[in-house]
Amino acid sequence: MIYSNSLIYIEIHESEIPWLKVFTQAPRKEFSQCSRDEKENIWEALDIIEKAMINYFIPTKVNIASFGNMLPQVHWHIMARFEGDSYFPEPMWGVKQRIGDVKIAPMEPFIEDLKAILASRLTAS
Repeated sequence: MIYSNSLIYIEIHESEIPWLKVFTQAPRKEFSQCSRDEKENIWEALDIIEKAMINYFIPTKVNIASFGNMLPQVHWHIMARFEGDSYFPEPMWGVKQRIGDVKIAPMEPFIEDLKAILASRLTAS
């Protein structure tokens, strides 16, 4: 876990690409069940993470998705995608297109900077 407050938490998803997930602390099944504060925290976290990924990793595209079919809890995936990753242009849940050949900047500095930004900008009521 890289960030947590009373409303949401953020985890790293192990992958060949930079991939984070934002979850609600409360066991909400649908986004419409979230409180206004939960929704605001989620949107702010997605915005912060997307901008940080763009600036640090310089991806071809950032994907943001919410499915919840396998895990029926509100959560969002944020992935930095690259033309040379194994699945591009397919979704990461799609058909593997090739053996990936992407040189990605190390995650550790990105995560440390992101933690500081999240702590300064997200507040839980």
